[in-house]
Amino acid sequence: MSLILCAHAANAAPQASQPTFMERLTSAEQPLQVTGTALSGPGEAVLSSAVNKARYVLIGEDHLSREIPRFTTALCQMMAPQGLQALAVEIGPEAARIVNDNLRRPDRIDRLSRYMAAHPDAIAFQNGRDESDMAAACARSAGPAFSVWGLDQEFFGAAGSLFEAMIAAKPGPIAKAAIEGLMAQDRVDTAAALVSGSPNQLLIYSMTDAQVAQTRAAIVQDGGPRVRQLFDGLAETRAIFLASATGEGDPNGQRARLMKRTLAGYFAAKPTNTGRILFKFGDNHMGKGFSALGQRDLGNFVAERAEGEGTASLHMVVLGGRGVHAFYNGVGRQARQEPFVMSDDKDYAWAGDVLASRPKSASAEDWLVVDLRKLRDGPSGDMTVQWRELIRRYDIVVMAPGLTPSVLVGTR
Repeated sequence: MSLILCAHAANAAPQASQPTFMERLTSAEQPLQVTGTALSGPGEAVLSSAVNKARYVLIGEDHLSREIPRFTTALCQMMAPQGLQALAVEIGPEAARIVNDNLRRPDRIDRLSRYMAAHPDAIAFQNGRDESDMAAACARSAGPAFSVWGLDQEFFGAAGSLFEAMIAAKPGPIAKAAIEGLMAQDRVDTAAALVSGSPNQLLIYSMTDAQVAQTRAAIVQDGGPRVRQLFDGLAETRAIFLASATGEGDPNGQRARLMKRTLAGYFAAKPTNTGRILFKFGDNHMGKGFSALGQRDLGNFVAERAEGEGTASLHMVVLGGRGVHAFYNGVGRQARQEPFVMSDDKDYAWAGDVLASRPKSASAEDWLVVDLRKLRDGPSGDMTVQWRELIRRYDIVVMAPGLTPSVLVGTR
């Protein structure tokens, strides 16, 4: 009888309370000191341990800041000793050729400025001063075999530069005449777009389906493979931007599939290379599983590739708690600036939890590193749906206390 009572008493003993989600979040968070491109503090230890285990490191970012490129430069320096092959970014392959041609030149910014002035909106993001400095710094850290990979469609002002590349490839007379006809139209359209600031006046939008079909037919006759490649890239760029502007079709899906094919092409060009790749794209593109846009995007493709290789990928989302954003402001124009508080955006309400759970040891200037991998196991009853999705898509959150806007080069 006494044994039964003792057993009953033991079973009735109060259970230890489970930690709340906010308590678990606090335990997963570490301060990070960022000085220039040098990382230090407890957060650096979390990052270096994770980065050193991954062949592919993916940054899902908030675009056109000064701070995130410096953080990315620090990751380049971290990855370089084990062989950093490339920095893959959100520009087209032809834009990447321009970036790589200037990457190691001492007059890089002057050359890029002249190119952008001559070809307004031909390149996105890498026309930012801080983005260009970041790519050059990564090249210095990684060595001569390093290059920038452009995986996206070309930007909507790229038609003129693509036509110039087609003519440089020496097409036959039939293709050349068709290309020169579109070049003349592009010059008129670009001049008008520079006056109004509206990208809708650029050739990428004004060119008709009939013109695309006629030019393609001419290029098939005597354009040659390089000209066909360039024109196909222009046509797909046009299709994506038109679908996005009209709301018809599947521009996000088409874009995701294009980026995957382009990445596969880079890998196929060097099939025996096992170098490391650092990716830097908007945060909708770098997560695992389905993105907020409903796509199995580039980040998921890389995660699956890593598993198939028996290697690893690391997926980080890097944002700022508040600051000033840089936004597109019109053809050939300097970016406009707009203050923001990240947690005010309903899609990033989780950022408020990160700031609320800030470690007591963190100063106001410290960045924050949240190891999302620690939140995947254990009690989750009070975890929001937004957090559940975040920890499936990403492995680590890095949050700067504030972001300041980058400056575009070659603007008018």
